[in-house]
Amino acid sequence: MTLGLLGSHLGVAQAAGESETGTGISLTTAVLVTDPVADEASPEPDETDEDPDAAPSAEDLALGAYSTVGEPGAAPETAEDGERVGLVAGQKAACDARVKDVAEIPGAQFAACTSSLEPAVELNADEQAVLSQMEAPADTSAAESAVLAGVPDSERSGIEATAQDAADDIASSAVPADESDTAAAAARPTPWKEPKWCIDAGVDSAWYIERMRGCGIWRAEVNAVDVRTGRIVGGIKYLVIGYSFSARDTKTWAYQVRLLESSRWGRGVNGTKVSGSASCVGKCKVVNKSFPAQAISKSVEPYGQFFMDTTINTAASKQRGTGRSVASWTFTNSQWAAPSEPTKHSTVDVRCDNALPGAPRQVGCVNLQAVPVISYSLTGPWPEVADHIKDAQATGLPGKYGTTNFLTRLTDQKKIKENRNKACPSSLQRPPGKSCDEYAFASTWQGAKYGSGKFSRRMIDAAQNTNAGKALKGFYAYTRVLEGDRFLVWIR
Repeated sequence: MTLGLLGSHLGVAQAAGESETGTGISLTTAVLVTDPVADEASPEPDETDEDPDAAPSAEDLALGAYSTVGEPGAAPETAEDGERVGLVAGQKAACDARVKDVAEIPGAQFAACTSSLEPAVELNADEQAVLSQMEAPADTSAAESAVLAGVPDSERSGIEATAQDAADDIASSAVPADESDTAAAAARPTPWKEPKWCIDAGVDSAWYIERMRGCGIWRAEVNAVDVRTGRIVGGIKYLVIGYSFSARDTKTWAYQVRLLESSRWGRGVNGTKVSGSASCVGKCKVVNKSFPAQAISKSVEPYGQFFMDTTINTAASKQRGTGRSVASWTFTNSQWAAPSEPTKHSTVDVRCDNALPGAPRQVGCVNLQAVPVISYSLTGPWPEVADHIKDAQATGLPGKYGTTNFLTRLTDQKKIKENRNKACPSSLQRPPGKSCDEYAFASTWQGAKYGSGKFSRRMIDAAQNTNAGKALKGFYAYTRVLEGDRFLVWIR
């Protein structure tokens, strides 16, 4: 729920706002400091979030969750190490080499080649038909929590999948599935339902990410090549839906790839099956993996599900590390002389840490490249705070949603107090029922002392200021905004 929606329930009325100005301050609505209303000091405290090491209360977390904007954005195409994320399939040169190798096998007729397909401006009729049949909930939070809480301890056997593990699994998958494989597949959990926004985004061949989930759809195909002529004689086009999610309070994240056939044609593809595995790159390990041999058709959607744990040293304090999971699958067919080369698909970078102020022993994981957004509403419970930030951002101060002029979190308690004391010194008179609100926030490196020297302050309703500060503290904890992390503020 966004803050605007929360405000429609609470219906808090806005009091008249007052602004204080001074040297080095980005002006909002000017009010003389000698306003007689300000002559009487008020005992009302200013909003206080300067103790980052204090654990957030349940109220703080609830307000933070309400004020966090859940809107996915397109992820960068590469990870921190420069490697491409998303789908990586075979290239033409690799296919030509594979066909040549298979042609040397006595009696061989077909070889299999895989490739990715470029995104199209519009979905074709086959793809529309596939996606229209999917049941995609608007809110997947409860289901994701249940999945992450339900990984059996018996399956956390300390297995750390490596690239060689994945290769071994794929090699074993060359053997067609027997009845026991079919029975095992039938006993598996059902596929996790991807969020509605993922399906609505269409086939963009890109990850869309929020702070703790990501999803995207890619096009791919597997073709049968007649090794005697080198011609493609049949093929299966399919969609790949990648879906991953983590949680703010667990060291585990989950990842699913689902393959949806959109069309097939020609010879040498009937009876095709697919199986795969997963590995981890960076500070993570695969603790559970399931991608057994499955048929692929318009009525059967094969899928793989994987669970990863962070491998940061949780016994030490303030640790953080990133990793990403790579799913890999191959196609087999009794008509082919050999299985296809692997098709690979990777998640974006997932950062896990135990460095969150106020929760030093808690481990949680987020999508590193998803910039979190906090929202304050002009018609919500803290309209005076929202109005002040709106005016301050209009002067060019950082943090405005829709820009890359980010705020970055500051967690040093001494520096936070210095930011606040410069913007709202104790000598400044507070009218009764008012407190001093500063922007950029004192808990950012863009605050009054450590920023550019430009800032804004305003006397606003003290209760609104305090509660908006609680929401900010809860937002930091809910989205795991660490020291130096970027974020934005959306005024609705």
